[in-house]
Amino acid sequence: MENKTAPAVKEKASIPVLPVVVGLILLLGGAAFWVLQHSSPPRAAKPVLTGDARAYVKFLKLSEVEMKAHESYFKQSVVEITGKIGNEGNRVLNLVEINCVFTDTAGQVVLRERVPIVSQKTKGLAPGEIKSFRLAFDNIPESWNQALPQLVIAQIVFAF
Repeated sequence: MENKTAPAVKEKASIPVLPVVVGLILLLGGAAFWVLQHSSPPRAAKPVLTGDARAYVKFLKLSEVEMKAHESYFKQSVVEITGKIGNEGNRVLNLVEINCVFTDTAGQVVLRERVPIVSQKTKGLAPGEIKSFRLAFDNIPESWNQALPQLVIAQIVFAF
C-alpha cells in the first residue's frame, strides 16, 4: 500500500491591512501633534504691574460694581459686570486692565480672564475722573459659584 501524501502547502502569513493602516494613521497623527506643539513659538507673557503701577493701584477706586445675567439672542447665558473706576491720583492713564477671577464653590479658579476697563478707545482716565465700564462674559464654566468674581488690577499704562 502506497501512502501518498500531498506535499505540504505552505501558507503565507498575512498581516491584516486595516489594523496596520489605522496604526500608521495614529502614529502620523501623534507625530504631527507633537511637532505642532513643540514648534510653535512660546506665548508671550502678559505684562505685569511695574513698580510705579503697583504703587499707583491705591489711587484707583472701583465702585458701584454689579453683576447681572441675561440670555443672548443665541440663547446663551451672558454674565455682565458693570461698575465705575475712579482715578484719585495725579497721573493720566492710557490703559487699566483687570483680571476677573471666577471660582467654584470650593474656591478653585474656574476662569481667569484679563480685560481692559480703561483704554485708548475710552480715551484714557485723567486725574479726578470717574468712568463707567461694562464687561460681558459668555464662556464661564457651569461649575462657577455664581458669585461676583474677584477683580484685580493686572496692568496700568501711564500717559507720557
